[in-house]
Amino acid sequence: MRCSVLSSSGFSHLRVLAACVAAFVAPTLAEAAGRLVSGPMLGHRAHREVTVWLETEGAQNVEIHYWREDAPENRHTATILQPPATPTGGQPIKAALALLDMGARYAYQIAIDGTPVSFPYPLRFSTTDQWEWRKPPPDFSFLYGSCAYINEPAYDRPGKPYGHTTEIFRHMAASGADFTLWGGDNWYYREADFSSVSGLWHRARHDRATHDLQPLLAAMHHYATWDDHDYGSNDANRSFEFKGPALDVFKAYWGNPSFGEPDNAGVYHKFFWGDAAFIVMDNRYHRDDSELDATLHPHKTQYGSRQVEWLEQSLLQAKQLRHYPFKFVVTGGQVLTSFGGASETFALFPDERARILRFIRDHDIPGVVFLSGDVHFTELARTEIGGRAVYELTSSPLTSGAWSSADRVRGPDPLRVEGTLFAEQNFCRLAVTGPRDARVLTIQCFDSAGALRWTHDIAASELQ
Repeated sequence: MRCSVLSSSGFSHLRVLAACVAAFVAPTLAEAAGRLVSGPMLGHRAHREVTVWLETEGAQNVEIHYWREDAPENRHTATILQPPATPTGGQPIKAALALLDMGARYAYQIAIDGTPVSFPYPLRFSTTDQWEWRKPPPDFSFLYGSCAYINEPAYDRPGKPYGHTTEIFRHMAASGADFTLWGGDNWYYREADFSSVSGLWHRARHDRATHDLQPLLAAMHHYATWDDHDYGSNDANRSFEFKGPALDVFKAYWGNPSFGEPDNAGVYHKFFWGDAAFIVMDNRYHRDDSELDATLHPHKTQYGSRQVEWLEQSLLQAKQLRHYPFKFVVTGGQVLTSFGGASETFALFPDERARILRFIRDHDIPGVVFLSGDVHFTELARTEIGGRAVYELTSSPLTSGAWSSADRVRGPDPLRVEGTLFAEQNFCRLAVTGPRDARVLTIQCFDSAGALRWTHDIAASELQ
């Protein structure tokens, strides 16, 4: 019996070590076969590597068999021995399938303790083609949304359930998109969750196992950041006492390419897809409380100085590489909007916001589009920085309650693009298409039944 490093799911080394020691000490029950709890889910995709995530329970041996669809006779296997368990008994597993062929299509199969697991949908993925300097940029599309509340009556507040239909996940799975980008509040910790470490692990396990979510997890790749509800309590700041374990949980359940920096913890990361750069921010781990008086504390921050510097360097890198006319900056709360005060917009951090927007202007960064969530309604906002357009798409909620009185409570947003306010459960599909010198970003908003509610085109030239 041995523990494989491939089974590391992102929770602390101490927890992994304890699980390994327990695996050596406890007797092996060969007759007890493990089972699948949720997944598989596709994580980060690169030219020669793809991450596959799943969660099992009671498994001794998990195998991922994979092969090129055009060469099924050449099969490879990733083996995870004795995957460690979380306090809930689940075994979140992330396997990086490495040194794959570029631009190739693969199929794969999951086996738990020697028994193949069957699924009502195909298990497939493809690797990134090396188009740079060789071919026109590929067309691609992705889904964006935030605020997914899954009901669990024993822990929910009394009264009408806050979570709505999860059917929306099935429409997302059928959208044909290449990946989903989760904008925060991807699950909701309740009081019984964020008061203990085991409670944090329970919430992630429970919500990830939602039946309607499984086809979406397998249909495309997934990237995520967090906001307050999948970090800690409502409007939680950097003082949250279980921020370390919360980070462990998030790492264990998402297949991002990285999490923060070696000497600066967090969930921020970046990746590239087609001719777009995605710079994904963490607005919680280093956050000052929103109520801190910004006039008395001009250095008030939601990212921390190190992460702001990382954002600036990432924007410059994407500009210098020249392949990326679109630079999506993803964050939990709204950036451009300043009106109202009933939500945690970047207006509560005026100096930090001014620094970021000034950097974009002074360093002539083209193609910036902010993606945000949190506010429980969807809208597209537009402003100009340094003479060029900058947009922000806010998409919310996926399944949580909607803020149907957004205009009445906060007033009309002066930056809102007319016809883009939608205050019901929804998701957005963003597609980048067209020839290299005439790329277009098309944004579509779909309701929970999959019906198109609005669409808007943004030419890359408008952002240049």
